Amino acid sequence: MKYSGIDLHSNNAMIAVIDDQDRVLYCKRLANDLSSIIAVLAPFHEDLQGVVVESTYYGRLGIMQGLSVIPRCDRPILLDSGCASTTIDFT
Repeated sequence: MKYSGIDLHSNNAMIAVIDDQDRVLYCKRLANDLSSIIAVLAPFHEDLQGVVVESTYYGRLGIMQGLSVIPRCDRPILLDSGCASTTIDFT
């Protein structure tokens, strides 16, 4: 099993992929271009259990369009401010 995390900023994203033994398989900063991010994740697609995105509101809007996004936040009071962790389901 593999897992991915994306730290999404206004103009770039830090993409990481790890395996179930916490070994880093990929870690790189990319421009916020959805096709580039999907291309990076494509080789891991079959074993990828999920992609978790940490983002503030301003970063989430542009790159998340067209994806199945489920907002999550461990502090619900922050949800209205746009502060939330977001889980993306590519399936």
